[in-house]
Formats: sequence, structure tokens, C-alpha cells
Amino acid sequence: MTAQATPEPTTASTTTPATAPSTAHATAREAPLFAVYGATGHTGRVVTAELLARRQHVILSGRDERALHAVATELATPDLVSVRHTPLDDPPALRALAEAADVVIHCAGPFTTTGEPVATAAAETGTAYVDHAIEPHHVKYLFDSLQATAQRTGAVLVPQMSFYGGLGDLLAAAAAAGLPDADKVTVGYAVTGWRMTQGAMNTANLLIGEIDRIGFVDGAQRVGPVEIRNAVFPFPPPVGPRTTIVPFPSGEVVTVPRHVPARAVEVQLTAATFEEEQIFSSVDVSPQERAKTEFTVAVQVTGAAGGGRNAHVRGRDIWRAGAVVSVEAALRLAGGEGPAKTGVLAPAEAFAAPEFLRALAESGTFALTLPG
Repeated sequence: MTAQATPEPTTASTTTPATAPSTAHATAREAPLFAVYGATGHTGRVVTAELLARRQHVILSGRDERALHAVATELATPDLVSVRHTPLDDPPALRALAEAADVVIHCAGPFTTTGEPVATAAAETGTAYVDHAIEPHHVKYLFDSLQATAQRTGAVLVPQMSFYGGLGDLLAAAAAAGLPDADKVTVGYAVTGWRMTQGAMNTANLLIGEIDRIGFVDGAQRVGPVEIRNAVFPFPPPVGPRTTIVPFPSGEVVTVPRHVPARAVEVQLTAATFEEEQIFSSVDVSPQERAKTEFTVAVQVTGAAGGGRNAHVRGRDIWRAGAVVSVEAALRLAGGEGPAKTGVLAPAEAFAAPEFLRALAESGTFALTLPG
């Protein structure tokens, strides 16, 4: 197992960038343009629906040209929707897509396969980028490999701006705010009724087979084999204490230490989530069936001297919740309401966590409880 240096904790409000975020795309036309990569999948469709509900202009993009045109026909909004066939193995096409858009919203997992080419195109062209990744190795790759490029071009890249990863990161920042001696951050996901898409199952299979996992222990990022164990996480009522799988491979172990100076970060998922019969046999279920998911995302931040703070959200439909998170982020980035600094950022580095979470709660995405 190898240890890596702890990233310097930063906040969205206190760091001054060397390069201002790029606004060249937004100033070139009156209305912002959002490229949804992976627009034919379930996540991409839900993201597109959220954008169109806000009367935003969307480029449907991805690898299957026929399916993209079929989705465009189904949406029947030619004034707002266009199509770009953009293979993953065509860097010029990916760059052209990024240059055409104000923000790229990447929805096509597994991101260990699809993430690098799309994110690289955004970084190289100075285009804002958010994605729906859960995989810690993809999140780590963006910070390690694209940070300098994004800072040079003025791009803002925010990985895991979704249900898994994004909500945990934002809740951790909100719970830890003002706590001077944060020692451990524990993120707990309680999910029932999860009906995986093919992309989600492909991602799950890759994560289950991973030998070298990323963790954050004793103030350092560590990569290597880990022992999977069970624990009990004290979820708030009405869920209550539940047996969990520990560690659950989600990107908070990469992002949270960037803004919370904790000694350890751990992510857990209810064991019962994977015991449901339909979770791995649900590729063909309807969108309405997928929307029945119920969730609680809870964060505990404990202090070195004891005590601590908690924060959580509760709601239904993890797919829509993730879509609203990414769309809210994309709208802010396109509208000049993003961070002052550039580069690859954690969700809570890019946006003020309490305010961002409250905005989503006020829109009905979930019920929110913050400390104080």
C-alpha cells in the first residue's frame, strides 16, 4: 500500500486563482449551451429532461448516432435540442464538442473507461465540465493529470457532481464548517429500491473487482488492497442504525480531504441495498420503476477531542437527485456563478456547500438537515 501527501485544504471563498474561469463560450452567444455526453442512457435522459424543463439549449452527444437522433425525435424540441455524434476514440470530435458548449455534463459510465477522453477535451479547450462518476480512481486521475491543463486554459472541472460522491462531499463540508478539530468524516448511504442500469452494473462489476482501492487514512491518501468489512452506521430516523458495507468505493475519499482537514475519510453503504433481488436484474425496468428509489445520505464529522456534527438529506429517486445536482452546477458555471478559481475542484471547492444544498432542498429535490 502506498501513501501520498495530503492535499492542501482549500475553500471556494479563500483561494485566489492564477487564471480566471473561462467565459469565452458564454459571451459568444446569448443563451448558454450544454453538451450532455451519454444522452441516450438513463442518466443522460434525466439530465436532459432537467435542462429542458428549464428551457436550456442542449447538445445530445455520445457514441450511437442513430440512438441520439431517436432521442432528439422523441423530445420533439428542435428549437432547444441538437445532435452531435462524438466517438470516444475521436479526440478532434471531442474537442469540437467541448468548444461548441459552455458546459459538458458527462453521464456515460463506467468513467474509468469513458472519463479521460471527455474530461481531457474539456480541460484543453477551457470548457466547464461536470460528471456523474462514482469511481475514486477516475476522480483521482482528473486531479493528478488534468489540474495543470485546466488551470492554464481557465476550465473548471468538477467530477462526481451527482448523487454518489457529490452529495457526500457537500454534506461533509457543511457539517465540518466551523469545527476546528475535525478528525474523521464518515459518509453513509442508505438506499432502497436501487434498480441498476447497464452502465451502473458495468461500473459495479469494475469496482467489485478492484484490488488497489483508494482510501484516506492517518492524514494521507493510500492506494492498495483493503479489507471489506461490516459496520453499523447510525442513520437518522426514520432509517435508524443499519448494517453497512465498509469501505464503499466512492470518490469522497479523494475530494473531502481537499477542504476538510480530517485524519480519515470513509464511505459506507447499507448492506441491504445489494440484498434486494432486483438490483442486478433491472436493466429493462421502466424509468418510473427506477424513480421509486428511496435514499438517505448522512455525514458524521467527529472531532479529535470528541463530539462532532451531523448533516443529512432524505428523498426519492437517486437518478433525478443526481441529475438536479449536476444541472444546478452546470447552470451556475454557465451563468458566472461558479468558483473564482479554476482547475479540477471538489464539489465543495466549486460551490458554497450550505447554500448549494439549501437551493436544492428548496426546489424539492430532497429534505435537508444541517447543523445549527
